[in-house]
Amino acid sequence: MDNTATTTPQGFGDSRSERLPVLEQSAMNDTQRAAADALLRGPRKAILGPFIPLLRAPVLMERIGKAGEALRFESTLPDCVRELVICVVARETGNQFEWQMHAPLAIQAGIPATVIDALAAGRSPRGLDPEPACAFDFVHELMARHGVSDETYAETASHFGEAQIVELTALVGYFAMVCWIMNVARTPGVYASKVPALRPFPR
Repeated sequence: MDNTATTTPQGFGDSRSERLPVLEQSAMNDTQRAAADALLRGPRKAILGPFIPLLRAPVLMERIGKAGEALRFESTLPDCVRELVICVVARETGNQFEWQMHAPLAIQAGIPATVIDALAAGRSPRGLDPEPACAFDFVHELMARHGVSDETYAETASHFGEAQIVELTALVGYFAMVCWIMNVARTPGVYASKVPALRPFPR
């Protein structure tokens, strides 16, 4: 099925054609078919987003999928923090799929729409509660510097326990990874999404 009219293309270059589109059932080998069936039986119930290109490497897809399930569906982080973090990573990596998937979920979890609008525009958000604000500072610094200062760590530790700091860091790493996979594959945004496409950051 051609969804190009109702999905946001991924990538900001001249060509946005999808490099690794969804595999037809007839084109899958036995391992890929088993991995696809497992994904359909799991909490996601569909082959979407990063799992479209990942199906080319089904063993890797299974391992990555399990990590994602733990981070998304068994998280100890508050929903508003988790969804905000995912949005920050999606904005920093310029990934349309995760942005269009999680921006509405962040708002549903209590993140103000004005914060999501600020992120989309590349601005630092205002009006966050202390925990989400702290998580934003941690993630923004981690994405920019690949680590955090002692001051940022201490501030984060005052809001989250050690296990949650590890989870927060892993959440950033997981979503950066799947966003990069989709960016390389040019996996388009969410089908029929009403969330406006991200614009590239100024260069």
